[in-house]
Amino acid sequence: MMYSAANTVWVLLGAALVFFMQAGFAMCEAGFTRAKNTGNILMKNLMDFCIGTPLYWLAGFGIMFGSGTALFGWIDPFIMKEYGAVLPEGVPLWAFAIFQTVFCATSATIVSGAMAERTRFSAYCIYSAAISLFIYPVSGHWIWGGGWLAEMGFHDFAGSTAVHMVGGVCALIGAKILGPRIGKYGPDGKPRAILGHNLSLAALGVFILWFCWFGFNGASTVGMDSDELITSAGLVFFNTNLAAALATVTTMALTWIRYGKPDVSMTFNAALAGLVGITAGCDAVDPFGAAVIGIVCGILVTVSVGFFDRVVKIDDPVGAISVHGVCGAAGTLMTGLFATGRSTMKGLFYGGGLKFLGVQAAGVLAAAAWTGVVITIVFLLIKKAIGLRADAADEILGLDRSEHGLPTAYAGYAMLPEEGTGAAGAIPDEAPAAAPAPAPAGTGEVPHSAGSGKAGKAPGVPVYSRVQIICRPGSLEKLQKAMNGIGITGMTVTNVMGYGAQKGKPEYYRGTPVEVTLLPKVQVDIVVSSVPVREVIDTARSVLHTGHIGDGKIFVTEVENVVRVRTGEEGFDALQSDE
Repeated sequence: MMYSAANTVWVLLGAALVFFMQAGFAMCEAGFTRAKNTGNILMKNLMDFCIGTPLYWLAGFGIMFGSGTALFGWIDPFIMKEYGAVLPEGVPLWAFAIFQTVFCATSATIVSGAMAERTRFSAYCIYSAAISLFIYPVSGHWIWGGGWLAEMGFHDFAGSTAVHMVGGVCALIGAKILGPRIGKYGPDGKPRAILGHNLSLAALGVFILWFCWFGFNGASTVGMDSDELITSAGLVFFNTNLAAALATVTTMALTWIRYGKPDVSMTFNAALAGLVGITAGCDAVDPFGAAVIGIVCGILVTVSVGFFDRVVKIDDPVGAISVHGVCGAAGTLMTGLFATGRSTMKGLFYGGGLKFLGVQAAGVLAAAAWTGVVITIVFLLIKKAIGLRADAADEILGLDRSEHGLPTAYAGYAMLPEEGTGAAGAIPDEAPAAAPAPAPAGTGEVPHSAGSGKAGKAPGVPVYSRVQIICRPGSLEKLQKAMNGIGITGMTVTNVMGYGAQKGKPEYYRGTPVEVTLLPKVQVDIVVSSVPVREVIDTARSVLHTGHIGDGKIFVTEVENVVRVRTGEEGFDALQSDE
């Protein structure tokens, strides 16, 4: 065979981009889940690739591309046989093998998001191995390896079904067998929002995946040495980008209309949904078809996430079932509607009749059935042998610590507490202390703190008061300037989370109401001696008051004594400047 430098470089570049999708999936899944499971998520996304790579070399590639039968390739340990019949023109075997290896890893990594925060790491390694070893390769043989679906004319250019729907079906069944995370559903069966801890990471993951998708879809032309291939690659790039953009805009608009505000995380999911949907037919549809596919996927992902969360009650922390499973199947079917006949049969809307649409539907059903049956057996065997789900205590503690001995994935960073013990399933270490009672309105009097022993204090001994101010973070600078203006020489500032009598402001996360919203606040502690307490209170109120819910509260308590550690000074002297 004469090798083509252009084709080989194109395939290798695509392989590198598809490999980097692992980073995108890792960032998305880590961002959409809680901080206490970040290390576990990152390990899973690393290990499914590292486990899948040798297994695909050992058996998966031969099963997928061996010219055995219409149902199964052949067993070829270490890729030793001849594959000239399936190799793209001008592309050497090992370039094609690494390109297919990274696709296999992508299918396996999809599952980790839906089963996040409650799956044993050992169980994950086993079922990830099963996906790479035989689940993905068998259906892949049917579609891309010359199997029976390929003979029928089934068209899945870059893997809406072969990669994404296969991963989505595994995710669906795994999440169903696992059950929801602790605290996800209340006693009434209604879902509770469990917020992802870092949307910045999730956004980075989406942008990485979008960028790498140009390699996922574009390099699936497996060549760039002819005018036809160059034209096809350009169309693939354009359609891929257009579908993703329109899916994103559609979901943004839908959530904005439905919830009053555009939902950030759902809109991130929509970008991926559009990318998944267009993957099957990005070479076969024109931009108008790509636009419709993107819009439909934007609608589908919004409806599907809510359906699985609220109706079926399958807990999918990152939306993998909807993004990859539902939109993967939908994109494959819509290729049967919008294909122009340029690189495959014509779709229904372009005069092709129902035949091609029927072939697409048969392929989706066959791949889903194979994947569903086999992965169910795998999950049940794992559950019986070693257990699929982590213990409840480990889940509450966090899989970082229980599975990996990692105290935190964010050493050196202060992490905010989880939002609501009921929603997050957290168990508090101790009951919170009761807030001190404020002075009666308008009196200016300072109440004694319980057990302070101040009631019998001799006349003339100074009284020190602690003024604790809870306010919005954005008001801190104005408050500091105002306190300096009245002679306050020191304060302690703490970032806290909390809510008042209104239980926070009701919002939605991925379409689910957030029952108790712990809002970020600033706690300012000041010990007052010479400055009148009433002046401190009035000054604070004057700069913090807006008339809206959330302005904050001021608590005043009595302080027994003050000691400066460095000099040993006590009382009034300890509160004064050294100057």
